[in-house]
Order: sequence, then C-alpha cells, then structure tokens
Amino acid sequence: MIEALADITEDAFLGGQLRLKQKRSGHRAGHDAILLAAATEARAGERVVDLGAGVGVAGLALARRVAGINLSLVEIDPELAELARANAAANGIAAETIVLDVTADAQAFATNGLGPDSVDAVLMNPPFNDPSRHRGSPDEARHTAHLARDETLNAWVHAARRILRSNGVLTLIWRADGIADVVAALSRGFGSLAILPVHGEAGRPAIRVLVRAVKGGRAPTRLLPGLMLNDEPRMPKKEVKEVLEGRAVLPLAES
Repeated sequence: MIEALADITEDAFLGGQLRLKQKRSGHRAGHDAILLAAATEARAGERVVDLGAGVGVAGLALARRVAGINLSLVEIDPELAELARANAAANGIAAETIVLDVTADAQAFATNGLGPDSVDAVLMNPPFNDPSRHRGSPDEARHTAHLARDETLNAWVHAARRILRSNGVLTLIWRADGIADVVAALSRGFGSLAILPVHGEAGRPAIRVLVRAVKGGRAPTRLLPGLMLNDEPRMPKKEVKEVLEGRAVLPLAES
C-alpha cells in the first residue's frame, strides 16, 4: 500500500506535463531523472526498460515524450514500485511495473518477462555516490538509492547487456569523476559510446556524465560538448530549461 498521504508529495515535472507522487523523505527524484529521459532515444513500438525506476520519473518522462513505447519500470522497493504504478495510471501512461532487484540473476529477470535479448532500450540511474566520500543516510531507502557498492555499476550494466537485443541502446547517468569506471564497465559487450559531460556552471568541473552505449556497437567513442546547467547567476540556462520542461531533448537522444 502507498504510505499515508501526509508522507507523500505530488510534484510537477516537464513543466507540469507530469504530476508524480513521491515520498516526502528518502530519495527524491529531480533533474538527473529528467536529463536521463531527455538523453534517451526511443521510438514508438519499442520495448523500453527503466532499471531502478524509483517512482517512475525517468521512464514516464520518456513515455510522455515518445508515445507508444512498451515501457517497463523495474524497482526493488515495493513501496516505490507501487507509487510508480499509481503515477503511470494517474498520468494516463501505459507501463508495466516490476518489483525486482537489478542485480538478480537471469532466471529472475526471465520470470518477470525480461528474458535475454528482448529489449530495445534501457535507461538507468544507478546509485552512484562513492561511499568512501559520502556519509550514508540513516534512511535505508535513501541509502540504497544513493550509495554505490564496488560491484554496483558492473552489475547494473551486466543486467542491461543481458536483456538488450543486439544493437539495443543503453543510456545511463553517473557521477563525472567515475567516468573511467563507466567506460571500463561498458567495454564488455558495448561500443559506439557517446558521452555528454554535465556541468553545474561554466568554468567548473563536470558533475555528471550522460552516456549512450550500443550493444555490440563498433563506432569510435565520441565526447560531446559539455552541457552547462546554469548561467553565471546560478539560473538555469534557456536551453536547459527547455529540456527540463520537456520542450527539447539532449544530443544523445538524436544519435
């Protein structure tokens, strides 16, 4: 069951095109999920899986932009999965919600209808904070959503590789200082990487990377010009505002 209404907020995304419920405490979705959706390429009729979907923000934002995708939202936390299911229904979006650990084995995925080589596109926002540099939250769900274990990235990439068809596309977001780990994880079975650094503001190091990878791809890796989220006064840039409001996409979605 969804928690008491006092513990739930309803928030607007994509300039009000989506209204989604999420927990007041614990992990709360924000810009990362919307940027991930805006970086994901998909077409009507394709099967798309959002791994670690939380309350469904990234997957549902993609479905709002690309009508007719066959969307599955995979989430380990039953309460968040129930919120994702309710959010899809409330916004009139057809989506299957699956309660499943992304690190589960192939049999568990197949049992839930996610067999090998069965998916056209995967998007994911794995837990990526380095536990050696970030104090874990006392809130268990928030801790799970934020902190990466040593094997987290490899396990999530492995799950995506297993369910994607040949030439299927994985899009992910990760912290920028972990880009070497991302490239290493994707070296097994993926190629044709396109990397978009995301900067909080001009003149500062990137804080995130958005990465597009093709299963079995052979094209050279491309490093795209960085995305600056804010102008000097810390106000969102016009181009970024259009993305966050669902009126534009990022270059990775146009690859």
